[in-house]
Amino acid sequence: MTTLRLGDTAPDFVQQSTQGPIHFHEWAGPHWVVLFSHPADFTPVCTTELGKTAALSVEFARRQVKPIAVSVDPLESHDRWVLDINETQQVTVDFPILADVDRQVATLYDMIHPKALATATVRSVFVIDPKKVIRATLTYPASTGRNFDEILRLIDSLQLTDSHKVATPANWQQGQDVVIVPSLQDPEEIAQCFPQGYRAVRPYLRLTSQPNR
Repeated sequence: MTTLRLGDTAPDFVQQSTQGPIHFHEWAGPHWVVLFSHPADFTPVCTTELGKTAALSVEFARRQVKPIAVSVDPLESHDRWVLDINETQQVTVDFPILADVDRQVATLYDMIHPKALATATVRSVFVIDPKKVIRATLTYPASTGRNFDEILRLIDSLQLTDSHKVATPANWQQGQDVVIVPSLQDPEEIAQCFPQGYRAVRPYLRLTSQPNR
């Protein structure tokens, strides 16, 4: 099995979920997707993660992002777990959880850690753009819950840098200065792209205000 890399096409699949059968590429449509896996149902960290995802539904929608979770437990277990998540996290889970009993998705996306249980998926995250290209991946150990604010920040950066000739510096947040990409050297093009001007800390480090603000 080949490990997926940034820039690869996200594998398509058909799998059952809490919202019915999912044909992945068709379901994703023109949206960004966050596909994230869980070791098992009815586990404490996973419960908080799915609750946090549900709580951020407005933020995901604002960015045209569709979250989708995956666990190798069966659909009946997922359905009971969703009731627990809704009650304990005071949310409504409104995104699908894949019932990956045959481990089709876990295998396609290399989510089974070779030194863990054969049926336990690690906490993988795949950020997939509307062209079905994998743009970012994150992998956490089972003991550590994911930072969903960071996932949103990552998506903000990807969407911004897709539209403008900039990169985002360390710890960048929406509204902060960005970096002009080193490949952009033509003064006329720089002036056209950044009429607000820029500050050259070094010839290779040029800061400008966020273009879409």
